[in-house]
Amino acid sequence: MSASNSSELSIKQKAQGFIERRILLGQPLTLELTAILTVYFVQGILGLSRLAVSFFLKDDIALSPAEVSALMGVAALPWTIKPVFGFLSDGLPIFRYRRRPYLILSGFLGAIAWIAMATVVDTALAATAAILLSSTSVAISDVIVDSLVVERARSEDQGDAGTLQSLAWGASAVGGLLTAYLGGLLLERTSNQVVFGITATFPLIVSAVAWLISEDPVTEKSNLQVVIDQVKLLKGAVSKKAIWMPALFLFLWQATPTADSAFFFFSTNELGFEPEFLGRVRLVTSFASLVGIWIFQRFLKEVSFRKIFGWSTVLSAALGMTTLLLVTHANRALGIADQWFALGDSLVLTVAGQIAFMPVLVLSARLCPPGVEATLFALLMSVVNLSGLISHELGALVTHWLQVTETDFTNLWILILLTNTTTLLPLPLLGMLPKTSAVEPGTAEAEEIAASKRTKEELMLTLSATEVADDTAVRLDVTL
Repeated sequence: MSASNSSELSIKQKAQGFIERRILLGQPLTLELTAILTVYFVQGILGLSRLAVSFFLKDDIALSPAEVSALMGVAALPWTIKPVFGFLSDGLPIFRYRRRPYLILSGFLGAIAWIAMATVVDTALAATAAILLSSTSVAISDVIVDSLVVERARSEDQGDAGTLQSLAWGASAVGGLLTAYLGGLLLERTSNQVVFGITATFPLIVSAVAWLISEDPVTEKSNLQVVIDQVKLLKGAVSKKAIWMPALFLFLWQATPTADSAFFFFSTNELGFEPEFLGRVRLVTSFASLVGIWIFQRFLKEVSFRKIFGWSTVLSAALGMTTLLLVTHANRALGIADQWFALGDSLVLTVAGQIAFMPVLVLSARLCPPGVEATLFALLMSVVNLSGLISHELGALVTHWLQVTETDFTNLWILILLTNTTTLLPLPLLGMLPKTSAVEPGTAEAEEIAASKRTKEELMLTLSATEVADDTAVRLDVTL
């Protein structure tokens, strides 16, 4: 080997070593890891079209606030059946493979959905179908890469597994942060259809990197038995009072009506907020979510679930009332411009919402017994997503009942008052939650499984802003 080739090889090895130590936190740089992180990155970067969807439904399709809220609830439907996608992947291989074909399929479904949005979608029904297809695409790819992470984690030390999971969510965070502001800026200078067309290229990246997944062919019979065993374990787990009672509380806690869609119409039609500014708000709330995660991890991990759910719910409801100042224009009387008030209000509300939502993730991870961790966690997250669907639909009903439209915001203050007040309704049911905190086991059974849960809890505490902010009360955005 010549000196130049040797020197070039040494530089490559040093560069790879630096990436593995500093960026991948000790994980070896492999093609499969590249593929996994790319899929998570694409999930984050799909946020590029979020504002475009909101403006498209409002302006091009001419939907009312109630109709947009109802449609957003439907868009969450695929996320409520994530375990079904997992069972399909495990029990119904395509050409004897369980992962790669489903990733390829999800990429093509997403591309078709966004191409349709960019070209032929011009009715509410067509928009609902396209958005539902896009949501299904992301849900499928999410289930598959989550499964790959779990499979890799089982063959590694717990510390390494936690690192891999944190890397995965970090990749999603990077994608989301890159597009938080860019989505609004691009929409300001082009059109909804152009943004949709650009977004259509991202799912195809998922299809392309699927070929990098290392996977051995399997027999359908053996995988079907795995699914049957998983269903039995899942049935036994959810029948336990210690699991279904907290799950029921989480459902009721998240199912109260939301005013997000109506407030989006108010912020654009009444206050005149432009896409670029709304992109700026999304960027601020993304960073605010990271602040909320840090506060929870630094100061609140040892607080019992009951206390943190109780106080965070009360504080979030109280802080949510500050939006009334913007709706009634009282902020102007105080000498605070609409944009500055909206930025500050969104920052505070997102931090509070993030702190309130973190225990959901930690508690869900804590409830999962050995042998069915991934499936039960997906089921619990599906319960939370189902409650989000119901929240949007109830919000649509209340918005319609109060006759809040795209031009009449007379009763918007009542809607915000009701939606914030109803978040307090689950408080009398706090006794359904365990008395323990995120870092202490409360029962003999919890102590027995604490070691296997530690890594999963660390994952929950390092979730990205993009992933979690979509599940919290972001006031100036309609979540897709």
